[in-house]
Amino acid sequence: MRFPLHLPGWKNADNDGLSVIATDIGGTKTNLGWFVSENHKMVLKEEATYPSRDYSSFSDIIKDFIKNYKLELPDVLSIGVAGPVVDGKCITTNLPWSLDVSLLKNELRINRVEMINDLEATAYGLAEVNDGYLATIHKGNPNIDGNVAILAPGTGLGEAGLFWDGKALRPFATEGGHSEFSPRNKTEVEFYEYLNSIYGIVSWETVISGPGIFNIYRFLRDVKKHPEPAWLTQKFEEEGDPSAIISHTAMRELDPTCSLAMEMFVDFMAREATNLVLKLKATGGLLLGGGIPPKIFNLLNKDKFHQNFIVSDKMEHILKDIPIYLILNSKTALMGAAYYGAYGRA
Repeated sequence: MRFPLHLPGWKNADNDGLSVIATDIGGTKTNLGWFVSENHKMVLKEEATYPSRDYSSFSDIIKDFIKNYKLELPDVLSIGVAGPVVDGKCITTNLPWSLDVSLLKNELRINRVEMINDLEATAYGLAEVNDGYLATIHKGNPNIDGNVAILAPGTGLGEAGLFWDGKALRPFATEGGHSEFSPRNKTEVEFYEYLNSIYGIVSWETVISGPGIFNIYRFLRDVKKHPEPAWLTQKFEEEGDPSAIISHTAMRELDPTCSLAMEMFVDFMAREATNLVLKLKATGGLLLGGGIPPKIFNLLNKDKFHQNFIVSDKMEHILKDIPIYLILNSKTALMGAAYYGAYGRA
């Protein structure tokens, strides 16, 4: 599968030989890479990962990266960030940071700073697609001249699209993960009411994310009174990160409540994928990204995910033809930020 992206800078020979520090800022970790643009490709020279919450500001991470790897100031700093980017500014969704392109230019003394949403960066990362980059969940019958949707659950829930303009795909960000969750049956109404008592507004991110996995599990445990074995309680207390424990336990079929929680998670994920595809009319395909899907590929690759995805009042004939792919490369957003930094502008 190939994705013809709109990258106008490919036409400008001056954009070859640029040094780019690209970043992928997530709620848990921040990935950084030092790239050089060569013949329409981004070549990774150095990379590092920093725990986001260990730093009071994003600029401190950049300073550490440059210092630790003895780097020169780059031609471009290109930022992919989990949060809405408006007029070169972003208040991060799951971090206590505020980013401003103008302020970063002055503080870091970098002449050119670009900033886009992390899912938009993921979309630009499709410029690097090659064999082994994607796993096919459903082959479908894609419209090669159609829009494409990206759904990416991790620390939060990212959603983005690529609009087909007649010649190429143009990535754009959304904040669809913060639209409101809608229950479909009696048990889900109870689940909604449980989350509403905790959060008030119940967004899709509250359900389809790392924290969402634990929200589903504790609803089953605390409201529906599913038993929790002592060994699992101990594991939660000793290891932390309950979402990872729940998904890992479910994949190994060691506890029925964990298995049911992940079954519900996958069902919800399929449903929101349907919502996104229909709203974008993404006949060119659905891509699943983020930190969670690659870890639960065996659950997503079952017929039930696709069966739930095509459930619709009148649009099943459209949905059944949509190809579904899993993004396997964890550096997609980082690569995309690099491509946008070098080639995103003419």
